[in-house]
Order: sequence, then structure tokens, then C-alpha cells
Amino acid sequence: YLFMVILIIADFYLWSSVKKQVFNYRNWLRVLIIFIYWLPLLLLVILIVGSTLIPVIHWNDALRTYMVGTILIFYTAKILPITFLILADIVRVIQKLFLIGKKVEREQINQKTEDDGITRSKFLQYAGFVTGGLILGTMFTGMLKWAYEFRIIRQKIAFLKLPTDLVGFKIVQISDIHLGSWASKKPLQRAVDMINELDPDIILFTGDLVNYATNEAIGFEDILSQLHAKNGVYAVLGNHDYGNYVSWPSDKAKQKNMAQLYEFFDNVGWKLLNNQNELIDTATGQLAIIGVENWGANPRFPKYGDLDKAILGTENADVKILMTHDPSHWDKVVIPGNYDIDLSLSGHTHGFQFGIETKEIKWSPAKLMYKHWAGLYEDENKTGKYIYVNRGLGSIGYPGRIGMLPEITLIELEKA
Repeated sequence: YLFMVILIIADFYLWSSVKKQVFNYRNWLRVLIIFIYWLPLLLLVILIVGSTLIPVIHWNDALRTYMVGTILIFYTAKILPITFLILADIVRVIQKLFLIGKKVEREQINQKTEDDGITRSKFLQYAGFVTGGLILGTMFTGMLKWAYEFRIIRQKIAFLKLPTDLVGFKIVQISDIHLGSWASKKPLQRAVDMINELDPDIILFTGDLVNYATNEAIGFEDILSQLHAKNGVYAVLGNHDYGNYVSWPSDKAKQKNMAQLYEFFDNVGWKLLNNQNELIDTATGQLAIIGVENWGANPRFPKYGDLDKAILGTENADVKILMTHDPSHWDKVVIPGNYDIDLSLSGHTHGFQFGIETKEIKWSPAKLMYKHWAGLYEDENKTGKYIYVNRGLGSIGYPGRIGMLPEITLIELEKA
């Protein structure tokens, strides 16, 4: 409720600056601008009231996705104009305090600013509106366009003990699909087609199939079951897959949700590795695919992963690949515990769905929260152990991406 009060005050504060100009427009344009301005607050009220009547997990996915996205976009776009307006008001207050009792000097300054064209406070107001408009346009583009511009990132990784007949072995990693955020099936079908065209030897999914509950996945079976790899499709669970972000009416209802999730994986032909492993035998050696349940260093995330249990039976494998949703598991458990894991594959961070990636620059707010947040990293102790963090295929919260496109990773194994 405090958050709502703050938003309402901020809305009226910004409106007080623009309403005089708006009421000078023609009737139809004035009505349109008023409607657009107050739309996010209206949607927020509908979201809050509606969710108390009908839990959001039962809402239409497209409706919920675009409603939340629109609210986030508009209020994010309003932040800078409000900030600039506050600065402008501070400037005006300082000027008035400084010029109290100096009527002649004040009149001279007012005349000077009129002659010069624009005051500091007006400049700050205009700067706020321009930047707010740019943010608005960019975020809508990120939601409607960039969220579905899938990119294939190719990565070669070399291992000393790699069996000869596994040289060139192709692993496709996907992560964080978040089916509850997909407003349409067509983009997901395109992503699946892109993956199959890579002709992978194995496909590994590193968690977060849904946002809140398994019912979000219903209807996507026909598409996800099309994924094909010579050695199968394997998966682990992410923090969102457990239904921990839903107020279930009973423990039985939550257990039923998990049972439906396990059934979904069976129906699409993905083998779920819950603290388990799968051995791939070849003529010259053995590859171990190890999967753990979610383990996150942040107290908000579950710590169900049991690596000691998961690696049982993999002692003789030449190369061991671990699927673990949260990269902090590698930082806090895998490396400190000196586990014999050659490559860990994670997701979770989404690259914050926002960042800058060029040949010279690689930055995202995710960097402030995670030591390893996107791409390939080698253990700083030079042990020959690696972690690859996938930027995610889907999105959550803000249903878009800016500078951090959805990723399909193709990893090719090489002999060191």
C-alpha cells in the first residue's frame, strides 16, 4: 500500500507539470493523452484488485504479460522526468531563497533569462520529458521486438581427458524459457526450429520452465516435444519451477503442481535429472551429464541441490558436465569443494535482460549481483574447470530485452 501511495503521489507530481500544456490541445488529443498518462495506474489497480479475486496464475498469460510489461515500462519511463522535475524545483527554490530581498536583481535575472530563451528549470523539465520518451520507445521495442530476436552463441571448450570420439560433440544449452511470459507460440516454434537445425548431439535445459505454476506450460507440449538430439534432451529445475512464488490453498495443491510439472517433462520427452546423472558411453571413453536441483546462494532461493548424491556413479567418467540453474552454486559449492566437474552450465541471471555487449564492452546490472552472469568463465585458480552462464531464452518481470538478446548456446567439445 505504501508503494501504491508513492506511485500515486509521483503521478500527480508529474501531471502537475504537464497538465497546463495538455489542456491547450484539441479535445480529442487532450482526452487521448490523459488516458495514456493514467493508463499504467489504472492497470496497476486492476492488477492488484484482480489478483485478490482471481490468482494471477489463472489469468491469461498474454494478458498478464503485457499488462505487467506496460506498467513497468510506463513507470520506468516516468522516473527520469520526475527526477528532472525535482531538480528543477530545487533550482527554483535555491534561486528564490538567494534573491529574497533583492527585487531589482531578481527582475534583472528574469529579464536576462527571457532574453536568453530558456531557464534552467525549463531546460531540466524538457530534458526529463525527452529522456522519458526515449526510454518509453526503447522499452516497448524491447518487449515487442528484441524479446524474440534469438541469437546463437557458438563456444568451443577444450578438455585434456576428452575421449577421441567425443571431439566435436555438440551441446545445445537453453535456459529460463519462462513459458508464462510468452504471448504467442510462434516465436518459440522459431527458436525450436533454430535449435534443431544445429543438429545437436545433446540438448541441456538448465531450469525455469515456468514463472509461477505448471499450468503456464500447458499448450506448449507440441512445440517443445519437437526438440531432438542424438543423445536426448535433459533438464534440471530452476527456482521458479517449484511453485514457491504462489500462495497455494494447501500443501496438497502445491504437490499436485509439482506432479504436473514432472508429467509435463515426461510428455515432451525431456529427462529430468533431480540430483541424478546420465552416463554416455562411447568407444573411447565416457561422458557424464550431472543434474542438480536448484541451489542458490541468495537466501530467497531454494537450496535443494545435492551434488554429492548427483555425482554417485560418475567416478570413471572422462569428462563431467554439471547442469545447475544458479551460477552461485559454482562459486559457493563446486569450486570451493574441489569437485571433479569439468564444465558447469547455468542460467538464472538472464543477463538482467538489459546490458551492453560489444567487442570492447560487456556490462549489465547483473554484474553487480553475480560474479559469473553471462558467457564462459574459467576457474581463476587455473584448474581447467569452466562455467558457462546462458542469458536465457525467455523473460520475466519486464517481458522484453534491451541489449541482452535471448540466447541459444552451441558448445562444441575439443581436445586440449
